[in-house]
Amino acid sequence: MKIEFELNGRPERVDVSPDTPLLWVLRDTLGRTGTKFGCGRALCGACTVHVDGDAVRACAFPIEYAQGKRVRTIEGLEQDRVGKAVVDAWIDLDVVQCGWCQPGQCMSAAALLAVNERPDDAAVDASMSGNLCRCGAYPRIRAAVHAAAARLAKKEGGR
Repeated sequence: MKIEFELNGRPERVDVSPDTPLLWVLRDTLGRTGTKFGCGRALCGACTVHVDGDAVRACAFPIEYAQGKRVRTIEGLEQDRVGKAVVDAWIDLDVVQCGWCQPGQCMSAAALLAVNERPDDAAVDASMSGNLCRCGAYPRIRAAVHAAAARLAKKEGGR
């Protein structure tokens, strides 16, 4: 089945089975390997991408549901100010340890900040709770979300 969607701002067309998980279309068909496989059951968050701005688990998202939608992966995260703020904060705070979960962590953080640019700890924890980190970088992840929020607030104020 031919599926058409936008990937990181560019049109894509794939001819795959409609029940193929988006994760495997991204990685195997399109060669976008930034989105990681973790558990395959939508429990760990490593495969988080945005579909029309919402954070979804690509391992459990059939490609047929992407028809006509906008998909953003970690490779395209810096295309907007929120994604850029997240990536910059992650780098500045040296969040990454092994790095496997971090693309999904960044995608979840950007989805949160797109709707709430000033989250408190409870909002950050709730939003990020579906993303597991085997290295235990949770304090740095939370700090990076707050740092990204501060960057966004600073840019808003024109400073």
